[in-house]
Amino acid sequence: MINLNSWEISLLLIILLLSFHYANFLISVFRGLNKLEPCDNEEIPEEFISVIVPFRNEISNIHNVYESLVNQNYPQEKHEIIFVNDNSTDESLKSLFEINKSKNVKILSVPEDYSKNAHKKRAIRYGIENSKGEIIITTDADCIHNKNWLKSLLCFFDEHTAFVSGPVEFMDDSNVFQKMQKIEFAGLVITGAGLIGNGNPTICNAANIAYRKKVFHQVGGFLHNMSLSSGDDELLMQKIFQDTDYKIKFAFSKDAIVKTKANSSLNQFYQQRKRWASKGLFYKNKFLIIRLILIYLFYLSLLIQPIIGMFSSIFLVSFIITFAMKILLEYVVIRKGLTLLFDIKLIKYFFITELFQIPYIVIVGLSGAFGNFVWKNRKVSR
Repeated sequence: MINLNSWEISLLLIILLLSFHYANFLISVFRGLNKLEPCDNEEIPEEFISVIVPFRNEISNIHNVYESLVNQNYPQEKHEIIFVNDNSTDESLKSLFEINKSKNVKILSVPEDYSKNAHKKRAIRYGIENSKGEIIITTDADCIHNKNWLKSLLCFFDEHTAFVSGPVEFMDDSNVFQKMQKIEFAGLVITGAGLIGNGNPTICNAANIAYRKKVFHQVGGFLHNMSLSSGDDELLMQKIFQDTDYKIKFAFSKDAIVKTKANSSLNQFYQQRKRWASKGLFYKNKFLIIRLILIYLFYLSLLIQPIIGMFSSIFLVSFIITFAMKILLEYVVIRKGLTLLFDIKLIKYFFITELFQIPYIVIVGLSGAFGNFVWKNRKVSR
């Protein structure tokens, strides 16, 4: 019989509760994935559409995104494409003017003194102010869109829907590091899809979202988080969900996938994930913040347990059990999502990615919440 001290019993109880919470979270994602339904509506929405593309220093990508957007299988008279330059210091803006031959493309530049600290959000907001569309779609300048992307994304809109989140996929997979990013990023998209399917919209990606302009204004747009450099996606989605009776949907279609580049270096990956993590503490829903903290503490416990296990073997046992539970449930969720949306062949990189995921989440979660990061050659302070 094992004799445990009171602190060991207390810590094991905390680990048990954190593990139960995380298991319940993954189960809810899986259930949400089962609730998602494809769209078979072929009709073009009556509303005029504005696609907004903020960009900064995208000289190497601007031609590709331009071509993929102007060649959409969607009536030109029913939509406009607005490129918004956010103080680029390269030749992006000049190059865009040189290649643009389409009548439904606008090219704008954000005024120097316009919401200086909002960065990307200021470019989107400026684009919205200069748009004609009743439905706003945002994407990024380093993305590629298949010809049916716009039609597939808009298929999920109806009169009761105000926000549609679309899938995003990393297209680079030339080495193991990029393949690991690809499946890890797919996991984030799958999680966001499952949470929306289960009626708890939490995360999405601004590279592929659509929303009604009137509802954007109704909830105050970005007014309450203009000081944040990020949050033009999920903070808005959460606000629409909390403050209106409109539906939030996930575009459950492979044609709705937007592809973007994986990070080429570990530092780029680190800076990107710090930026994403930086908005978590600013969620309006305090219960959601508590849930995220509990998930973070679960990951932290997976680092701490083996260390404590060198002094008390019971924590080595608890680590094996909790880590095995994590791998099993995440494998089931990821496999389900890859089968539905992405490439199931990626599953072979699941286990190696799991080994690096725990320390990366612990480090990025902490540094993103309290540190600075670099984005588009800008040093952003918190």
